[in-house]
Amino acid sequence: EGRPKGQFAMAAGEKLPQALRDALPLLRDRPPDPYADDGYLDLLGELPVPATNVAQRLWLTGIGSSFYDHGQAIARAALARVSPSLDRLAPVGGTALDVGCGPGNVTAMLGRVVGPTGLVLGVDVSPPMLRRAVTSAAAHVGFLRADALDLPLVDGSVDAVTCFAVLQLIPDPFRVLDEIVRVLRPSGRAMVMVPTVRFGPLVGRIGDLLGAPGGVRLFGQDEVEIACYDHGLTDVEVTGFGPVQWLTARKR
Repeated sequence: EGRPKGQFAMAAGEKLPQALRDALPLLRDRPPDPYADDGYLDLLGELPVPATNVAQRLWLTGIGSSFYDHGQAIARAALARVSPSLDRLAPVGGTALDVGCGPGNVTAMLGRVVGPTGLVLGVDVSPPMLRRAVTSAAAHVGFLRADALDLPLVDGSVDAVTCFAVLQLIPDPFRVLDEIVRVLRPSGRAMVMVPTVRFGPLVGRIGDLLGAPGGVRLFGQDEVEIACYDHGLTDVEVTGFGPVQWLTARKR
């Protein structure tokens, strides 16, 4: 107790987890004294995290992380047979990033795709979420506390990026797409999952109004696909199931 930020909270001789050590060369601004007191590398420290709506504020709490876990369990059971496979998203031995990783469910799946010779990093702003994520992480899977709007990795540093059920929570969602494209290597692949609605030409505005009370945006049926092309992705493949849409694309 009382250990200042910027130092390890580990016994003498213990090391930063292997995945986080492997991540250090990929960081744009490598911290001079990285610490992993709770098992993840905190790159935000005491900086305030923007939480402009109810959904974002809930995400930062323990209650929110617990709610997410229950919701994910239901979603996985209902959607397991229709969601696209991650198997070919990243190569064995490659590097993958999970943006808005929450408690690390998708991050762990990516870890199995790249195998123990690869590296997978999960990024989230929520300490409660990250504390859940690190409890069952494999040795080659690490977690960073960072902002999806300003990803901490250098340009062209990863082979694949996932971003599931995140864009709808962010006031400037397509800025996240810019960051995803920036960190992808040439021909790297991204997979995004978003909630959508089908209300015709005014769908974007209607979706915004429906989501406004809680701060959750509902995207138009073609809105994210068009944005992917506009923000530097190509070969966009769309899979829809009810109000959920997955998009897989490649960096130009």
